[in-house]
Amino acid sequence: MQEQSRDAMLGLVERQREDYLQEGVVSAATRRDRLERAISLLMTHQDRLVEAMSSDFGHRSSHQSLFTDIAGSVGPLRHAQKHLEKWMRPEKRKAGPFPLNLLGAKARIDYQPLGVVGVISPWNFPVNLTFTPLAGILAAGNRCIIKPSEYTPETSAVMAEIFPTVFDELEIAVVTGGPQTGADFSSLPFDHLLFTGATSVARHVMRAAAENLVPVTLELGGKSPVVVGRSADMQKTTDAIMTGKMLNAGQICLAPDYVFVPDERINEFVESSARSVEKMFPTLLDNPDYTSVVNQRHYERLTGYIDEAREKGANVVEVNPANEDFRQQPHHKIPPTLIVNPDDSLQVMQDEIFGPVLPVKGYGKLEDSIDYINHHPRPLGLYYFGTDGAEESNVLNHTTSGGVTVNDVVMHVAQEDLPFGGVGPSGMGAYHGLDGFRTFSHAKAVFSQSKVNVAELAGLRPPYGEKMLKMVRQQMR
Repeated sequence: MQEQSRDAMLGLVERQREDYLQEGVVSAATRRDRLERAISLLMTHQDRLVEAMSSDFGHRSSHQSLFTDIAGSVGPLRHAQKHLEKWMRPEKRKAGPFPLNLLGAKARIDYQPLGVVGVISPWNFPVNLTFTPLAGILAAGNRCIIKPSEYTPETSAVMAEIFPTVFDELEIAVVTGGPQTGADFSSLPFDHLLFTGATSVARHVMRAAAENLVPVTLELGGKSPVVVGRSADMQKTTDAIMTGKMLNAGQICLAPDYVFVPDERINEFVESSARSVEKMFPTLLDNPDYTSVVNQRHYERLTGYIDEAREKGANVVEVNPANEDFRQQPHHKIPPTLIVNPDDSLQVMQDEIFGPVLPVKGYGKLEDSIDYINHHPRPLGLYYFGTDGAEESNVLNHTTSGGVTVNDVVMHVAQEDLPFGGVGPSGMGAYHGLDGFRTFSHAKAVFSQSKVNVAELAGLRPPYGEKMLKMVRQQMR
């Protein structure tokens, strides 16, 4: 993979900014055209991108890639096209205070492009998490430079090749490289920087961006909990949980990371989970629908969690419907594995798992699960299953997370009318839909004074006197 020097990337930022300044007002037609070209890029090269992602993973389900990365990117771009003019309209605000709101004074917000936005995209959904942010970035009228992940080199190479076919580098550019390129990229004087990835890396990104006072949006992760209520339909619950856990082999920032189940229903949960897996994946090793772990390092990390749990006496349940031998395989597939009532000292309870391993913890009182969640870092997602409205409200009102899905997992990220982002260690800022447009726009306050000299009429200019005092007293009522 070709490394990019900092000087070369800095020159690109400067050229994009200069071209943006020369362009002036970015019309709705220009923005719509850029969005359409991004859609065309995906549609034209979908087969190459799907193939590249599978190659990078060792094996990745083509159906999954088409759903999550191709269609899942086209949707936000189309949504932005549809709502573009509405989003761009100045937003009327109430003028004030008295007497500045008299005689025709007006207040509004104009949403202007920021300029040049940097995007550092991750490896787990390398296409989706590149193109989905572009919906808001392009709709807002910005230019963009993308640094895709070095962990998916073939996908990154394809994107570096195809973007120049429909975009001038002064509109959108792709730079490739490893950790040093990523570090240099983070230090560039963007007008905004979006990073998607690990919390540990985000600290370095934010620190580098701070040198130039670059505002950041950080889409991170964390250990997203599931609370299964006593009223939950267990089979429907495990169908949803295991679907989310096995999608992309659990390599999702929003994947259910651990599950709270009533003590008396743990065995039912384990048995029901096994049925859910068998229904979706009667075989795993050669099943084209089941994705591999991305590389050897992550494979060893995940198998290390499982080995440690076994060594320390945890109840480890491997869900392997066909009893296949995973010791000999060309890829890095891991069967779905439940770790029942793990001790919190285990590494699997310390790290974001990012794989098909699912700890299951029992609870007696619901408040115990809430207390546990609240004494750990705030997660990107939280999931509740059940039909008890009071219980649902209790969980949602007494926990804090980036977002919530009720009676399913992950799906709140697919709602373009909802902001997507984390809180605390799971992220900073949000995007998607209108919220993405506003994240990548400058909300410029505009106050238009009336033609009448209000300041003089109200006694706001020296010499001061009774008029001013009267106005002050009125404001203090």
